[in-house]
Amino acid sequence: MIAEDSVLLRIGLVKVLEMAGFEVAAETGDAEGLLAAVEEHRPDLALVDVRMPPGFTDEGVRAALMIRSQSPGTAVLLLSQYVEERYAADLLSSQSGAGIGYLLKQRVADVEEFIDALRRVAAGGTALDPQVVAQLLLRRGGPDPLERLTPREREVLALMAEGRSNAGIADGLVVSESAVAKHINNIFTKLDLPPAAEAHRRVLAVLRFLDGAS
Repeated sequence: MIAEDSVLLRIGLVKVLEMAGFEVAAETGDAEGLLAAVEEHRPDLALVDVRMPPGFTDEGVRAALMIRSQSPGTAVLLLSQYVEERYAADLLSSQSGAGIGYLLKQRVADVEEFIDALRRVAAGGTALDPQVVAQLLLRRGGPDPLERLTPREREVLALMAEGRSNAGIADGLVVSESAVAKHINNIFTKLDLPPAAEAHRRVLAVLRFLDGAS
């Protein structure tokens, strides 16, 4: 399901997704059409523009939050022209077991990376734009709920928030995958996340990260 008011971008997204093997159930240019289409098709994933008609403010975000509440099985990935980290925090703090993501539209240009992010979100994971993560870190102030983490563990958690795999984190930090796995286990322990499926605990850790940054 694609909700994007720019006709040219919407057509481009449809082509890119179909070439990557996705089935596009419906497409629309406004939030009202998005909600109606999700109700009708119950898609696995909704790709949603943050700002859509009629006000071009936060219509997409509000629609995404309604989807998270009313269709918890539908994963949501927001696309935005600018870094608006409060929208990412709102979306990621919503209660739903489905995948969640927030990317800048410029990421679409890197088709391979964009499709990888979509697949992660559709599979129940997260995909958070690096610029959004950077803004969240800059906004920290006052008591830090993640103060038990070491600087390296915070770096690892920030990369987890971007949706990177252990191998991707290892490449980014130029360390071994075993070192990354150790850091992640330490993060789970220090954030008091109970033993559970690895993917689920990764999402919980990211939510804890964002909650502390909002």
